[in-house]
Amino acid sequence: MNFHGKDIKIFAANSNRLLAKQIAEGLGLPLGKADVTTFSDGEISVSINESVRGSEVFVVQSTCAPVNDHLMELLIMIDAFKRASAARITAVIPYLGYARQDRKTKARDPISAKLVADLIAAAGADRVLTMDLHAPQIQGFFDIPVDHLVGAPVLANYFRSLIGDKKNEYVVVSPDLGSVTRARNFAARLECPLAVVDKRRQKANVCEVMNLIGDVKGKKVLLVDDMIDTAGTLCNAAAAVVEKGGAETVIAAATHAVLSGPAIERLEKSVISKVVLLDTIALPPEKRLNKFTILPVAPLFAETIDRIYEDKPVSTILS
Repeated sequence: MNFHGKDIKIFAANSNRLLAKQIAEGLGLPLGKADVTTFSDGEISVSINESVRGSEVFVVQSTCAPVNDHLMELLIMIDAFKRASAARITAVIPYLGYARQDRKTKARDPISAKLVADLIAAAGADRVLTMDLHAPQIQGFFDIPVDHLVGAPVLANYFRSLIGDKKNEYVVVSPDLGSVTRARNFAARLECPLAVVDKRRQKANVCEVMNLIGDVKGKKVLLVDDMIDTAGTLCNAAAAVVEKGGAETVIAAATHAVLSGPAIERLEKSVISKVVLLDTIALPPEKRLNKFTILPVAPLFAETIDRIYEDKPVSTILS
């Protein structure tokens, strides 16, 4: 039985309207008419300017900086669609903020990722479509279906064309032990060897490189992670593979360009020659370095949305 609405409508809040527009264009649709503004006291105002009664609604919103504003925009939009009698509401969250707060690391810590999952469901979302959660088990925090896309196929396609038949010249490196599984899967896609940078984190956003596991001497290194936040881990790992491992060049790849604090300065001064990112987070001009290459995710999201609407499996896309 089909439970979807009579038609698809794509809406966007303010975090990444360009991506939402590209997704809508990929489906041959116009972007839905909605205004998301702020009152003088800081409260968020949402106006839906077309009927969504009985429609299948997809709300595109990355909960990136300013995280709390973008999260509230998403929640209020979902509530507006629910009260306007949309048939089904899917929160399309290319980048999910708070995902790193997925467990208690010390006494009396919150598990904020679970709280955010509860808020999205309570607002009225029927399902979530996201990409590269920091911890895949966060899918279990939601009491609604979650379609979890991965950015590796998009990145791998780019690197296959870059590497060509010179696979023996490249090594995929995990910048820390927590990213080993991701890097191993990426290395398998490219049929390249794997190495790991072992680091010890002294405090939040500060890390110290301790050891390099694997051989990168004279090789071109592909550093792979799910996100680049302050870039400390990535730049330290890059320095380690060059100074300790004797790597020839370093290219970094990540799904989410969070790029907070000193990230841009660190990347600019680092030994990394190229940084390949996906456009799950909109980058302002001042954060776009010449060494950045931005790959689009709109085609992948558009195909997934079409499959969700048609009640077709999404798992085939992941391969």
